[in-house]
Amino acid sequence: MSPSDPPTTNPDYVAKEEDFSKLPLELAHVDWKKPISWGKYHPYPPSEDTSEDGGGTTPPSLPLIPENTPPTFEPPHPALAFHVHATSGRARYTTLHLPHGPIATPVFMPVGTKGTLKGLTPMDVTQSEALSNQIILANTYHLALQPGTELIRDAGEEGGLHEFMGWDRNILTDSGGFQMVSLLKLAEITEEGVTFENPFQDSDDGKQEISKETGAVDSVTVSGDENDDKEPDTTTSAANRKRPSPGSPSEVSKSQRMLLRPEDSIYHQNNIGSDIIMALDDVVSSVADDDTRFKIATYRTLRWLDRCFAAHRRPHDQNLFPIVQGGLDTSPGGLRDICLAGFRLRDDKAPGYAIGGLAGGESKDDFWRVVHHCCNALPDTKPRYLMGVGYPLDLVVCTALGVDMYDCVYPTRTARFGVALVDGEAPGTLRLKGHGCSDDYRVIMEGCKCMACGGGYTRARLHAMLKNDNPLAGSLVTHHNLAYMMSLNRKMRDAIKNDVYGDFARSFVRDQYRGKENGGQDVPSWVKDALHAAGIPLDK
Repeated sequence: MSPSDPPTTNPDYVAKEEDFSKLPLELAHVDWKKPISWGKYHPYPPSEDTSEDGGGTTPPSLPLIPENTPPTFEPPHPALAFHVHATSGRARYTTLHLPHGPIATPVFMPVGTKGTLKGLTPMDVTQSEALSNQIILANTYHLALQPGTELIRDAGEEGGLHEFMGWDRNILTDSGGFQMVSLLKLAEITEEGVTFENPFQDSDDGKQEISKETGAVDSVTVSGDENDDKEPDTTTSAANRKRPSPGSPSEVSKSQRMLLRPEDSIYHQNNIGSDIIMALDDVVSSVADDDTRFKIATYRTLRWLDRCFAAHRRPHDQNLFPIVQGGLDTSPGGLRDICLAGFRLRDDKAPGYAIGGLAGGESKDDFWRVVHHCCNALPDTKPRYLMGVGYPLDLVVCTALGVDMYDCVYPTRTARFGVALVDGEAPGTLRLKGHGCSDDYRVIMEGCKCMACGGGYTRARLHAMLKNDNPLAGSLVTHHNLAYMMSLNRKMRDAIKNDVYGDFARSFVRDQYRGKENGGQDVPSWVKDALHAAGIPLDK
């Protein structure tokens, strides 16, 4: 069980303001002319610690472990075992063994921000052949705010979110760092941590102020969370709110403010009991135009990581992943390299890694280059998790680059607007509210085993239900979209097992982009470039 209070901050990990923009001392002697990488195997360029000749010219092959090999949980990471079974180019098929069971990767993790997938019960997920998810994601910030992680910690006999929500499989929790972007106007970021105003509490009269999504699906932000259908409207709740003077009777009370230090984030995640917990990082929007802010955030992410490791009280049954930050700077010795070099020095403490700071509106060209850069650097013997990414095409491309794990609200949130994921031409969606579905008596996708398709719900029936705001329709489309994602995961894994992932990726892309000469769209240049970097030329 977790201690009753968060640990205090170790002053050794706190920088003075004049040092915020200075390169951390432990990185002063790094040779930035050499690639920042470690634990690399073929087909990646070898790192110095894995090259067979010591000179970095002969890439060894990644050791493969047969499927169904029992895991061995041992130090330094006693709550995780990572078995790579097959590779196809840079894509890999693995089993990630965690305290609540094995997870086959590549894997997409549905987002249940407050410990629930909207419109679905745990049984809908675990007892469905079409889904059978082995892991979901929850959010530390929102759970700490409501209902409180102490209440979750004390739930039932075992305690923790597994018991609280009736879920016997794995859980990953975000640290709350993303809210520094999504709730920026409600947040004050300092060296100590980030202080949020309560987005559900109006400072004047205590009324809730949760906005509802009213825009079209195209306007939905997909790299958020499942708390209602939109982050609170921070434009009206913070920027335009008249602030009281300090010390006045109407000043926002402490109960309406939440300080989230690295120590607090880990304390809350220890209370939650998730199998994978994330370090609190200093997150800056990928489209921000402030080089100094990016530099400060990257250096601070390393200091906060040390504070997270020091605060972690349950390494025996929870795995703490660092998150690579550094904006879009992939230049040699740039911010992504600096963050990676800092992680390399701390590798013995990290059972896996996440790639963060993306899916925030940056160009797709910048997006894939950051993913490629990080996969080139991070060790091949540990899982790699790309945060906030969930478009099917992105999964296919980034798996080719070497990513194992994904999460995003896109499949579940878009379902609540009546949009189903389907095979075929980009963007690979079917708008069930559209007039064309009003008299279409086919199911969403033939062969799909979700509750909607397997239950015989036609497009016309779903159209009528959605038009009448029947909540069952949202549940059915949510189940379908998650079933689509799980099917895509299985197809990717099978292609890797049979060493035909390149053919699979080419086929998937050509189905979505038939070319203008065939009445469709041309393949975006970023897709061509990314797959070429992964060794999958589309013109083969």
